[in-house]
Amino acid sequence: MIRMASGWFYLSCLLLGSLGSMCILFTIYWMQYWRGGFAWNGSIYMFNWHPVLMVAGMVVFYGGASLVYRLPQSWVGPKLPWKLLHAALHLMAFILTVVGLVAVFTFHNHGKIANLYSLHSWLGITAVFLFACQWCLGFAVFLLPWASMWLRSLLKPIHVFFGAAILSLSIASVISGINEKLFFSLKNTTRPYNSLPSEAVFANSTGMLVVAFGLLVLYILLASSWKRPEPGILTDKQPLLHDGE
Repeated sequence: MIRMASGWFYLSCLLLGSLGSMCILFTIYWMQYWRGGFAWNGSIYMFNWHPVLMVAGMVVFYGGASLVYRLPQSWVGPKLPWKLLHAALHLMAFILTVVGLVAVFTFHNHGKIANLYSLHSWLGITAVFLFACQWCLGFAVFLLPWASMWLRSLLKPIHVFFGAAILSLSIASVISGINEKLFFSLKNTTRPYNSLPSEAVFANSTGMLVVAFGLLVLYILLASSWKRPEPGILTDKQPLLHDGE
């Protein structure tokens, strides 16, 4: 039974890694094959970095970083290395996100296009703002040694809730962004979106991969059988049954 539970966990992690890689690769292929590739010169090709970096940062890296404390190896021994890994992966996700925002804002400003007017942009900027607050709070309270156990216990459920909420907002932002990009791109000289050309099929499929990845992350985060045991539960005679933060 124990081996079965552990096997299902690692099988889920393998599936998660495959889905995450596909999300990034599909987005790169979409931008390269249908949207002309990449550049860093204020043109539409600079915009193409935006979806790639946002999917990589706010969804894949963010989701992976959220699962560090679900690894059974993190249940025993010093917790500090896992805290550092958790913080470092989230910092990498945030850096990718900021570069992705620079790409889209630079493109908009270069082309005199309005910023932050669509629901997609409102969802995205809200997710990024909450992400920044979440990282700073986590660094100050859970990584630095000054905070008391009482304060950490008080803030931990809030930290966990907003972690899942930010991922959900990020997925909603990605899905709405894919839809928005297709509506803007597939018109006039191209086949319209409602005729479902090959680009629309591919982009919609990419969106479904993002949804699948996000749902699997949330499942692993919320599955009670994989949550980290509370201090004192594990002993030398007890096998590792649970996982979590």
